[in-house]
Amino acid sequence: MDAVSRLARSCVPFFFAAASVVLVGCASGRTALFEDEVMPAWKEIEPEFPAFPERAHLIPLDMGTESTSSSYIDEKSLTLAGDGIVRFTLVVRSAGGAQNVSFEGVRCETAERKLYAIGRNDREWIKPRSDEWRRISDNAFNRQYALLAKDFFCPAGSIRPDRDGIVRSLRQAAGLR
Repeated sequence: MDAVSRLARSCVPFFFAAASVVLVGCASGRTALFEDEVMPAWKEIEPEFPAFPERAHLIPLDMGTESTSSSYIDEKSLTLAGDGIVRFTLVVRSAGGAQNVSFEGVRCETAERKLYAIGRNDREWIKPRSDEWRRISDNAFNRQYALLAKDFFCPAGSIRPDRDGIVRSLRQAAGLR
């Protein structure tokens, strides 16, 4: 027992040394223990509103059998910006025929989404009242955001796809060429 306590006491300085290395790395803004460069603070780029979506460029999203609406991504509006945000136009049509058009963004790093603009019936964009980043939740009301983030924009365990890769995956999932 005495040998175990001596061993434990001799390990204490090593524990504190290792902990301080980790804390120094965290405080300096590094994202990995052996990384030389400090990551700069994130800054969002102000997006330009895309052209209003045309039916020929809409890619349907399979929302499952429980969904009572149809969701589409406008292929022409999809962009990947230098700030790491995937921006796109989303069209949602209800079973009754109502349609909502929005220009939005997903930030993979934080699993958040943002509404940049709402499409009006006169094919013009208007800014929303609130433009705050919101956490993506996988629930029936916001299923399209979770689907886009998990399956197309930010697939876990893989390298983030480029714009053409995302479009290709969306088209394949929809059964389009």
